[in-house]
Amino acid sequence: MDRVPLAPTEPWYILLIYTTELTLGPSRPHIQQGGEAQVHDEEVEPDSEPFRIAYLVSHPIQYQAPLLRRLAAEPMIDLTVLFRSDITTRGFSDPEFGREIAWDTPLLEGYRYKFLPMVGPTDRVDLLYPLNYGIDAELASGEYEFLWVHGYALWFNWLALWRARRRGITTLLRDEATGISRPRAAWKRWAKRRLFSTLDKLVDGVLAIGSLNRAYYAENGIADGKVFDLGYTVDNAHFQTGAAAAVDRRDLLRESLGLEPDAPVILYASKLTRRKRADDLLAAYRELYELGPIEPMPYLLLVGDGDLADELQQEVLTSGLSRVRFLGFRNQSELPALYDLCDVFVLPSENEPWGLVVNEAMSVGRPVIVSDKVGSGADLVRHGETGFVFPVGDRAALRQALEAVLENSEQRARMGKAAAARMCDWDFERNVIDLVAALGELRRRRETPTLTASATKQENNA
Repeated sequence: MDRVPLAPTEPWYILLIYTTELTLGPSRPHIQQGGEAQVHDEEVEPDSEPFRIAYLVSHPIQYQAPLLRRLAAEPMIDLTVLFRSDITTRGFSDPEFGREIAWDTPLLEGYRYKFLPMVGPTDRVDLLYPLNYGIDAELASGEYEFLWVHGYALWFNWLALWRARRRGITTLLRDEATGISRPRAAWKRWAKRRLFSTLDKLVDGVLAIGSLNRAYYAENGIADGKVFDLGYTVDNAHFQTGAAAAVDRRDLLRESLGLEPDAPVILYASKLTRRKRADDLLAAYRELYELGPIEPMPYLLLVGDGDLADELQQEVLTSGLSRVRFLGFRNQSELPALYDLCDVFVLPSENEPWGLVVNEAMSVGRPVIVSDKVGSGADLVRHGETGFVFPVGDRAALRQALEAVLENSEQRARMGKAAAARMCDWDFERNVIDLVAALGELRRRRETPTLTASATKQENNA
């Protein structure tokens, strides 16, 4: 695809993109099919037409690709994904990992997709870039009944929602934000509610990834009747199958990492950055190491890269923590074996809207320990049953949670089974059921406007 390089510092840059819908708008992306999607034989009402969905997202995302394949395989869903950038399909620099990344999982297979044309830089995905055009022409094609956008903080998504509404296309929004993400001043909360009052006029439905996300929309004035559940999920089957296949190689992996045969393993797998607070985990582990209440002493595996890596490695050297291993960045195909190897998974972040690594660990039957600022904890982690939730930054509480999981192998096994059971209903199949139900309800409201008016009136009287 040809892209015209422009100077990103020019002040008229954004204005250009808004006006290109008039000048360049007729340009539409070419459709591409990423392999064949497996279609499941499920009963569909003979008089029901598939829901024709355009899903607008910034770039191919490794967590989303399996879900998109599953949705494309659903007879009632006619899905086309509109990507704004192809950055993740080639090697790209991740500033938080601090390195080049090339995902080893298929990102474009099994569903229909298009890349929107763009101008300007091709190596940035942020609030401003990429600078795309042609969305109005795409929506004017008559191919879509629904536009589903991912993320409310992107100006291009607002443009797309506005154009979709003007063309009579039903609009949906999905975003990760929660009220626990970070503290905000009163004036910022007021401004956010004003922003959402405008957003509310652009969207017909909102897809909540979990209970905290649903509460966030309510706090910002979105009517409950507009919010539908669509939980944040991973490909549970992929991780379960991969972990099961890794069992026979577990001893070899332990040996390659220099781990004693029977010692328990604590796993952290995320970016090594300040907000992830791996330093809290290391400090809690150090207390555990110095107190020595557990025999044999567990190992701590830190998987990931980031600007905190050197500091943590120096701390380990200074403290003489001989049972800590830094494994660096590990790709998607390598993670199931590490989940199989561990006895407990820990995510101590201070600002984690969800944390899909929690889904991954729980899906293979591992108890988890998360801070109370990890969004998935509210829905997936039942304290004392599937794992533990501790106050963010409370290293003593984190150490106590580690002790509770590691000291009793029978309790650890029970918690692992409970974790796996919790994930049985938090999967792609539930996503399909919930999305089809949401689309059906929105279609009914569009065809019977009094339903929408009634739902709004009931919410206003509540």
